[in-house]
Amino acid sequence: MKKLIIVGVAIAASAALALSGCSSRTDSTGASSGAAGFAADATVGVALPAKTSENWVLAGGLFSDGLAKAGFKANVQYAAATGTVADQQNQITSMVTNGAKVIIIGAQDGGQLSAQVKAAHDAGAVVIAYDRLILNTANLDYYLAFDNFKVGVLQGQALLDGMKAKYPTNKTYNIELFSGSPDDNNAGVFFNGAMSVLQPKIDDGTLKVVSGQTAVAQTATQGWLAQNAQSRMDTLLAGNYASADLNGVLSPNDTLGRAIITSVKAAGKPLPIVTGQDSEVESVKSIMAGEQYSTIYKDTRALVAQAIVMVQDLQKGKKPEINDTKSYNNGSKIVDTYLLPPVLVTKANAAQSYANNPALLALTK
Repeated sequence: MKKLIIVGVAIAASAALALSGCSSRTDSTGASSGAAGFAADATVGVALPAKTSENWVLAGGLFSDGLAKAGFKANVQYAAATGTVADQQNQITSMVTNGAKVIIIGAQDGGQLSAQVKAAHDAGAVVIAYDRLILNTANLDYYLAFDNFKVGVLQGQALLDGMKAKYPTNKTYNIELFSGSPDDNNAGVFFNGAMSVLQPKIDDGTLKVVSGQTAVAQTATQGWLAQNAQSRMDTLLAGNYASADLNGVLSPNDTLGRAIITSVKAAGKPLPIVTGQDSEVESVKSIMAGEQYSTIYKDTRALVAQAIVMVQDLQKGKKPEINDTKSYNNGSKIVDTYLLPPVLVTKANAAQSYANNPALLALTK
Protein backbone atom coordinates (compact mmCIF):
# COMPACT_ATOMS: atom_id res chain seq x y z
CA MET A 1 0.00 0.00 0.00
CA LYS A 2 1.49 3.32 -1.00
CA LYS A 3 1.87 6.35 1.20
CA LEU A 4 -0.70 9.04 1.82
CA ILE A 5 1.26 11.63 3.73
CA ILE A 6 4.96 11.51 2.99
CA VAL A 7 7.84 13.64 4.00
CA GLY A 8 10.32 15.20 1.74
CA VAL A 9 12.86 17.87 1.58
CA ALA A 10 11.02 20.97 0.51
CA ILE A 11 12.33 22.99 -2.38
CA ALA A 12 10.63 26.32 -2.42
CA ALA A 13 10.82 27.53 -5.94
CA SER A 14 9.92 31.14 -6.40
CA ALA A 15 8.97 32.10 -9.90
CA ALA A 16 7.66 35.54 -9.38
CA LEU A 17 8.19 38.39 -11.80
CA ALA A 18 8.80 37.92 -15.45
CA LEU A 19 11.72 40.29 -15.98
CA SER A 20 9.94 43.51 -15.13
CA GLY A 21 7.22 42.64 -12.71
CA CYS A 22 4.34 40.43 -13.81
CA SER A 23 3.35 38.22 -10.90
CA SER A 24 3.40 34.47 -11.46
CA ARG A 25 0.12 32.69 -12.11
CA THR A 26 -1.59 30.49 -9.56
CA ASP A 27 -3.40 27.21 -10.01
CA SER A 28 -6.80 26.22 -8.63
CA THR A 29 -5.33 25.34 -5.23
CA GLY A 30 -3.73 28.74 -4.85
CA ALA A 31 -0.22 27.43 -5.38
CA SER A 32 2.09 29.35 -7.68
CA SER A 33 2.63 27.80 -11.11
CA GLY A 34 5.62 29.92 -12.10
CA ALA A 35 4.11 30.28 -15.58
CA ALA A 36 5.35 33.86 -15.98
CA GLY A 37 9.00 32.96 -15.54
CA PHE A 38 11.62 35.21 -13.97
CA ALA A 39 15.03 36.71 -14.58
CA ALA A 40 17.78 34.31 -15.64
CA ASP A 41 20.13 35.56 -12.91
CA ALA A 42 17.55 35.47 -10.11
CA THR A 43 18.35 34.39 -6.57
CA VAL A 44 17.45 30.83 -5.61
CA GLY A 45 17.24 30.04 -1.90
CA VAL A 46 18.05 26.57 -0.60
CA ALA A 47 17.08 25.88 3.02
CA LEU A 48 18.50 22.56 4.23
CA PRO A 49 18.19 20.83 7.62
CA ALA A 50 21.00 20.30 10.09
CA LYS A 51 24.05 18.44 8.75
CA THR A 52 23.09 15.05 10.19
CA SER A 53 24.31 12.98 7.23
CA GLU A 54 26.90 13.09 4.47
CA ASN A 55 24.18 13.53 1.87
CA TRP A 56 22.96 16.82 3.35
CA VAL A 57 26.51 18.16 3.39
CA LEU A 58 27.00 17.04 -0.20
CA ALA A 59 23.70 18.55 -1.31
CA GLY A 60 24.62 22.02 -0.09
CA GLY A 61 27.82 22.11 -2.11
CA LEU A 62 26.10 20.70 -5.19
CA PHE A 63 23.35 23.31 -5.00
CA SER A 64 25.82 26.16 -4.58
CA ASP A 65 27.95 25.05 -7.52
CA GLY A 66 25.14 23.86 -9.78
CA LEU A 67 22.91 26.89 -9.40
CA ALA A 68 25.85 29.23 -9.99
CA LYS A 69 26.83 27.30 -13.11
CA ALA A 70 23.24 27.60 -14.34
CA GLY A 71 23.46 31.39 -13.96
CA PHE A 72 21.48 31.83 -10.75
CA LYS A 73 22.51 33.45 -7.49
CA ALA A 74 22.52 30.69 -4.87
CA ASN A 75 21.66 31.33 -1.21
CA VAL A 76 22.22 28.00 0.56
CA GLN A 77 21.54 27.79 4.31
CA TYR A 78 21.58 24.98 6.87
CA ALA A 79 19.54 24.79 10.04
CA ALA A 80 21.70 25.02 13.14
CA ALA A 81 23.44 21.94 14.48
CA THR A 82 20.82 21.91 17.25
CA GLY A 83 18.29 21.16 14.52
CA THR A 84 15.75 23.72 15.69
CA VAL A 85 12.94 24.33 13.23
CA ALA A 86 12.83 28.01 14.26
CA ASP A 87 16.25 28.47 12.72
CA GLN A 88 15.04 27.18 9.37
CA GLN A 89 11.81 29.17 9.58
CA ASN A 90 13.86 32.35 9.99
CA GLN A 91 16.14 31.42 7.09
CA ILE A 92 13.19 30.86 4.76
CA THR A 93 11.60 34.12 5.84
CA SER A 94 14.84 35.93 5.07
CA MET A 95 15.03 34.31 1.63
CA VAL A 96 11.49 35.48 0.86
CA THR A 97 12.25 38.99 2.13
CA ASN A 98 15.37 39.16 -0.02
CA GLY A 99 13.46 38.28 -3.15
CA ALA A 100 14.51 34.70 -3.91
CA LYS A 101 12.59 33.51 -6.92
CA VAL A 102 12.99 29.85 -6.00
CA ILE A 103 13.39 28.55 -2.48
CA ILE A 104 14.43 24.92 -2.13
CA ILE A 105 13.62 23.57 1.31
CA GLY A 106 15.02 20.42 2.87
CA ALA A 107 12.58 20.49 5.76
CA GLN A 108 13.91 20.28 9.29
CA ASP A 109 10.31 19.59 10.33
CA GLY A 110 7.87 19.36 7.44
CA GLY A 111 4.92 19.92 9.75
CA GLN A 112 6.00 23.37 10.89
CA LEU A 113 6.73 25.28 7.69
CA SER A 114 3.27 26.04 6.30
CA ALA A 115 3.41 29.71 7.34
CA GLN A 116 6.75 30.20 5.61
CA VAL A 117 5.51 28.43 2.48
CA LYS A 118 2.46 30.70 2.42
CA ALA A 119 4.69 33.76 2.75
CA ALA A 120 6.75 32.55 -0.18
CA HIS A 121 3.56 32.01 -2.20
CA ASP A 122 2.25 35.45 -1.28
CA ALA A 123 5.53 36.92 -2.53
CA GLY A 124 5.01 35.16 -5.89
CA ALA A 125 7.28 32.22 -5.30
CA VAL A 126 6.96 28.62 -6.47
CA VAL A 127 7.56 26.16 -3.65
CA ILE A 128 9.13 22.73 -4.22
CA ALA A 129 9.63 20.18 -1.45
CA TYR A 130 12.97 18.38 -1.72
CA ASP A 131 13.26 14.87 -0.22
CA ARG A 132 10.91 15.62 2.68
CA LEU A 133 7.31 16.63 2.04
CA ILE A 134 6.02 19.84 3.59
CA LEU A 135 2.67 19.16 5.21
CA ASN A 136 -0.70 20.84 5.57
CA THR A 137 -0.36 23.61 3.02
CA ALA A 138 -2.04 24.12 -0.35
CA ASN A 139 0.76 26.53 -1.25
CA LEU A 140 3.26 23.75 -1.96
CA ASP A 141 3.85 23.44 -5.71
CA TYR A 142 6.07 20.39 -6.23
CA TYR A 143 7.75 17.54 -4.42
CA LEU A 144 11.06 16.04 -5.56
CA ALA A 145 12.46 12.92 -3.90
CA PHE A 146 13.54 9.36 -4.19
CA ASP A 147 10.70 6.88 -3.67
CA ASN A 148 10.99 6.70 0.10
CA PHE A 149 8.31 4.06 0.62
CA LYS A 150 10.25 1.86 -1.80
CA VAL A 151 13.38 2.56 0.27
CA GLY A 152 11.66 0.97 3.25
CA VAL A 153 10.47 -1.98 1.18
CA LEU A 154 14.04 -2.58 0.00
CA GLN A 155 15.34 -2.37 3.58
CA GLY A 156 12.77 -4.83 4.88
CA GLN A 157 13.48 -7.31 2.11
CA ALA A 158 17.24 -6.92 2.59
CA LEU A 159 16.85 -7.77 6.28
CA LEU A 160 14.98 -10.96 5.40
CA ASP A 161 17.37 -11.95 2.63
CA GLY A 162 20.45 -11.22 4.71
CA MET A 163 19.26 -13.32 7.65
CA LYS A 164 18.27 -16.19 5.39
CA ALA A 165 21.76 -16.22 3.89
CA LYS A 166 23.60 -15.82 7.21
CA TYR A 167 21.48 -18.29 9.19
CA PRO A 168 20.50 -20.93 6.61
CA THR A 169 19.29 -23.46 9.18
CA ASN A 170 17.07 -21.04 11.12
CA LYS A 171 13.32 -21.33 10.83
CA THR A 172 12.74 -18.19 12.91
CA TYR A 173 14.74 -15.01 13.52
CA ASN A 174 15.06 -12.59 16.43
CA ILE A 175 15.07 -8.95 15.30
CA GLU A 176 14.85 -5.39 16.57
CA LEU A 177 13.43 -2.37 14.76
CA PHE A 178 14.71 1.20 14.54
CA SER A 179 13.12 4.19 12.84
CA GLY A 180 14.25 7.76 12.29
CA SER A 181 13.45 11.05 13.95
CA PRO A 182 9.77 11.65 14.72
CA ASP A 183 9.97 15.23 13.40
CA ASP A 184 10.96 13.88 9.96
CA ASN A 185 7.92 12.52 8.16
CA ASN A 186 10.19 10.41 5.99
CA ALA A 187 11.00 8.35 9.07
CA GLY A 188 7.47 7.01 9.15
CA VAL A 189 7.47 6.41 5.40
CA PHE A 190 10.68 4.34 5.55
CA PHE A 191 9.32 2.38 8.51
CA ASN A 192 5.95 1.73 6.91
CA GLY A 193 7.63 0.55 3.73
CA ALA A 194 9.80 -1.86 5.69
CA MET A 195 6.91 -3.09 7.80
CA SER A 196 4.87 -3.85 4.67
CA VAL A 197 7.46 -6.61 4.17
CA LEU A 198 8.24 -7.51 7.79
CA GLN A 199 4.80 -7.42 9.47
CA PRO A 200 3.45 -10.53 7.68
CA LYS A 201 6.54 -12.43 8.83
CA ILE A 202 6.04 -11.16 12.39
CA ASP A 203 2.41 -12.24 12.22
CA ASP A 204 3.23 -15.78 11.03
CA GLY A 205 5.99 -16.24 13.63
CA THR A 206 8.96 -16.22 11.26
CA LEU A 207 10.21 -13.04 12.90
CA LYS A 208 10.17 -12.28 16.62
CA VAL A 209 10.77 -8.76 17.91
CA VAL A 210 12.12 -9.87 21.27
CA SER A 211 11.70 -6.48 22.94
CA GLY A 212 8.11 -6.23 21.73
CA GLN A 213 8.82 -2.71 20.45
CA THR A 214 7.16 -2.57 17.05
CA ALA A 215 5.37 0.81 16.96
CA VAL A 216 7.08 3.69 15.21
CA ALA A 217 6.91 5.76 18.43
CA GLN A 218 8.81 3.02 20.29
CA THR A 219 11.45 2.64 17.62
CA ALA A 220 12.08 6.33 16.88
CA THR A 221 15.55 7.90 17.04
CA GLN A 222 15.26 11.57 17.95
CA GLY A 223 17.26 13.83 15.66
CA TRP A 224 18.64 10.89 13.68
CA LEU A 225 21.48 11.03 16.22
CA ALA A 226 23.91 8.12 16.38
CA GLN A 227 24.27 8.38 20.15
CA ASN A 228 20.52 7.95 20.60
CA ALA A 229 20.48 4.79 18.48
CA GLN A 230 23.53 3.38 20.27
CA SER A 231 22.02 4.06 23.69
CA ARG A 232 18.75 2.37 22.74
CA MET A 233 20.61 -0.62 21.30
CA ASP A 234 22.63 -0.90 24.52
CA THR A 235 19.37 -1.01 26.47
CA LEU A 236 17.76 -3.54 24.14
CA LEU A 237 20.74 -5.89 24.35
CA ALA A 238 21.00 -5.66 28.13
CA GLY A 239 17.28 -6.23 28.64
CA ASN A 240 16.50 -8.88 26.06
CA TYR A 241 19.60 -10.70 24.82
CA ALA A 242 21.41 -12.07 27.85
CA SER A 243 20.89 -15.53 26.38
CA ALA A 244 18.90 -15.01 23.18
CA ASP A 245 20.61 -14.50 19.83
CA LEU A 246 20.01 -11.32 17.85
CA ASN A 247 19.78 -12.12 14.15
CA GLY A 248 18.84 -8.82 12.53
CA VAL A 249 18.25 -5.12 13.07
CA LEU A 250 16.23 -2.85 10.82
CA SER A 251 18.19 0.40 10.69
CA PRO A 252 16.71 3.26 8.63
CA ASN A 253 20.04 4.84 7.68
CA ASP A 254 23.79 4.28 7.71
CA THR A 255 24.62 6.59 10.62
CA LEU A 256 22.27 4.68 12.90
CA GLY A 257 23.36 1.34 11.45
CA ARG A 258 26.97 1.99 12.40
CA ALA A 259 25.89 3.05 15.90
CA ILE A 260 23.94 -0.19 16.27
CA ILE A 261 26.97 -2.20 15.16
CA THR A 262 29.15 -0.32 17.66
CA SER A 263 26.72 -1.21 20.45
CA VAL A 264 26.65 -4.90 19.49
CA LYS A 265 30.45 -5.06 19.37
CA ALA A 266 30.74 -3.37 22.77
CA ALA A 267 28.38 -5.98 24.21
CA GLY A 268 30.58 -8.75 22.84
CA LYS A 269 27.75 -10.17 20.73
CA PRO A 270 28.00 -11.63 17.21
CA LEU A 271 27.05 -9.09 14.57
CA PRO A 272 23.50 -9.45 13.23
CA ILE A 273 22.29 -8.41 9.79
CA VAL A 274 22.02 -4.60 9.84
CA THR A 275 20.44 -2.48 7.12
CA GLY A 276 21.07 1.16 6.25
CA GLN A 277 20.56 3.98 3.79
CA ASP A 278 22.53 6.81 2.16
CA SER A 279 25.68 4.98 1.00
CA GLU A 280 27.87 6.88 3.45
CA VAL A 281 31.58 6.24 3.00
CA GLU A 282 32.10 4.52 6.35
CA SER A 283 29.12 2.27 5.79
CA VAL A 284 30.25 1.27 2.30
CA LYS A 285 33.58 0.33 3.89
CA SER A 286 31.69 -1.60 6.57
CA ILE A 287 29.67 -3.47 3.94
CA MET A 288 32.79 -4.43 2.04
CA ALA A 289 34.33 -5.59 5.35
CA GLY A 290 31.33 -7.86 5.97
CA GLU A 291 29.85 -5.96 8.92
CA GLN A 292 26.89 -3.81 7.82
CA TYR A 293 24.83 -5.89 5.42
CA SER A 294 23.19 -3.31 3.16
CA THR A 295 22.61 0.33 2.35
CA ILE A 296 20.44 2.25 -0.10
CA TYR A 297 22.02 4.32 -2.85
CA LYS A 298 20.12 7.55 -3.46
CA ASP A 299 22.44 9.54 -5.69
CA THR A 300 22.31 13.06 -4.26
CA ARG A 301 23.96 14.35 -7.42
CA ALA A 302 20.99 13.17 -9.48
CA LEU A 303 18.44 14.63 -7.07
CA VAL A 304 20.11 18.04 -6.94
CA ALA A 305 20.55 18.04 -10.72
CA GLN A 306 16.83 17.36 -11.17
CA ALA A 307 16.01 20.18 -8.76
CA ILE A 308 18.11 22.59 -10.82
CA VAL A 309 16.39 21.42 -14.02
CA MET A 310 13.07 22.23 -12.34
CA VAL A 311 14.32 25.71 -11.45
CA GLN A 312 15.49 26.26 -15.03
CA ASP A 313 12.07 25.24 -16.35
CA LEU A 314 10.36 27.60 -13.93
CA GLN A 315 12.68 30.43 -14.96
CA LYS A 316 11.59 29.92 -18.58
CA GLY A 317 7.94 29.86 -17.61
CA LYS A 318 7.60 26.10 -18.19
CA LYS A 319 5.88 23.59 -15.93
CA PRO A 320 8.57 21.22 -14.55
CA GLU A 321 8.37 17.53 -15.43
CA ILE A 322 6.51 15.36 -12.91
CA ASN A 323 5.92 11.60 -12.87
CA ASP A 324 3.50 11.08 -9.96
CA THR A 325 0.22 12.93 -9.54
CA LYS A 326 -1.54 10.56 -7.11
CA SER A 327 0.62 9.36 -4.24
CA TYR A 328 1.65 12.36 -2.16
CA ASN A 329 -1.12 13.97 -0.16
CA ASN A 330 0.34 16.53 2.25
CA GLY A 331 -2.91 16.95 4.16
CA SER A 332 -4.12 19.87 2.06
CA LYS A 333 -3.56 18.71 -1.51
CA ILE A 334 -2.06 15.98 -3.65
CA VAL A 335 1.30 17.41 -4.62
CA ASP A 336 2.73 17.08 -8.12
CA THR A 337 5.82 14.92 -7.66
CA TYR A 338 8.96 13.77 -9.43
CA LEU A 339 10.43 10.54 -8.03
CA LEU A 340 13.83 8.95 -8.61
CA PRO A 341 14.38 5.21 -7.97
CA PRO A 342 16.47 4.04 -4.98
CA VAL A 343 18.98 1.19 -5.33
CA LEU A 344 19.65 -1.54 -2.74
CA VAL A 345 23.38 -2.14 -2.26
CA THR A 346 25.06 -5.16 -0.69
CA LYS A 347 28.63 -6.39 -0.97
CA ALA A 348 27.57 -8.55 -3.91
CA ASN A 349 26.39 -5.68 -6.12
CA ALA A 350 28.32 -2.70 -4.72
CA ALA A 351 30.70 -2.30 -7.65
CA GLN A 352 27.85 -2.41 -10.13
CA SER A 353 25.68 -0.04 -8.08
CA TYR A 354 28.42 2.59 -7.76
CA ALA A 355 29.70 2.33 -11.33
CA ASN A 356 28.74 5.97 -11.98
CA ASN A 357 30.27 7.26 -8.74
CA PRO A 358 34.10 6.99 -8.83
CA ALA A 359 34.54 7.88 -5.15
CA LEU A 360 32.22 5.13 -3.92
CA LEU A 361 33.33 2.70 -6.60
CA ALA A 362 36.91 2.98 -5.33
CA LEU A 363 35.75 1.71 -1.93
CA THR A 364 34.58 -1.57 -3.47
CA LYS A 365 38.03 -2.56 -4.79
